[in-house]
Amino acid sequence: MKRTKKSNHKPTAILSGDWHLREDQPVCRTDDYWTAQWDKVAFIAEMQRKYDCPVLHSGDLFHHWKPSPYSLTTAIEHFPYPLHIVYGNHDLPQHNLDLTYKCGIRTLEAAERVSVLHETHWGEVPEGGSIFFPTYNSSRVLIWHVMTWTGERPWPGCQDPTAEEILDRYPQFDLILTGHNHKTFIVEQDGRLLINPGSMMRMAADQENHEPCVFLWYAETNEVERVVLPHEKGVVSRDHIEARDDQDDSRYQAFIKGLQEDAPQISFRANLEEFFRQQSTGKKVKEMVWGSVEE
Repeated sequence: MKRTKKSNHKPTAILSGDWHLREDQPVCRTDDYWTAQWDKVAFIAEMQRKYDCPVLHSGDLFHHWKPSPYSLTTAIEHFPYPLHIVYGNHDLPQHNLDLTYKCGIRTLEAAERVSVLHETHWGEVPEGGSIFFPTYNSSRVLIWHVMTWTGERPWPGCQDPTAEEILDRYPQFDLILTGHNHKTFIVEQDGRLLINPGSMMRMAADQENHEPCVFLWYAETNEVERVVLPHEKGVVSRDHIEARDDQDDSRYQAFIKGLQEDAPQISFRANLEEFFRQQSTGKKVKEMVWGSVEE
């Protein structure tokens, strides 16, 4: 049964994730990035009012755990509500859930502009029925910030679970909403769905053809409808990459380029995470490294 057709029912929720709201301008963008991101938030908020349903968000609400006061004020004024979220890695100081009291999301929670879910944040593993999840019309939903993928392996040596493996691992859920991978995809298994909405913004040169979107979810039939967010073509540039290539085409330059944030599918953070996983790095050491990276 195809699960992406338009339903005749009222949407139960709007599914989204990886907004990465920020005040600075990504090097690949040639437009007014601040306006572009908030136009999309306004579009989602209007949808929320139209359908009178919650927005479910799979993490990385902000690009940095300490958003500017300007960003927080704008969020308070313009966010859709209700907005249920989990913490993504970018939302956490030093990737540490014990430090959430410091972050911008905590400010929004205190202002009653977001509702933070529990036990499915970045770095956590859901444990059977102990996790918190919203229930809509007897449907069971897991919202989780976790790296997952389908099809081609995102980078050599990637050990993160596939969407199919996650569906196998958690058969008790009708809908699993994930974040962290900025690509959009849907995987169905026996009428159950895993939805990875992808990033709301195009922040990297390899996202030139990415179509930012959200999904309307219909709990009665467990179907989703993809809604493309308003976005402008031709505003993602590769000029900065080409300029670097012209300056130095050595192996060293190619290696550094592969670590940079706008390299396809590989980032400095992803490399660190993979290193920590392979080396079984202790919690305190990881916190010190992430603290240095953020500084």
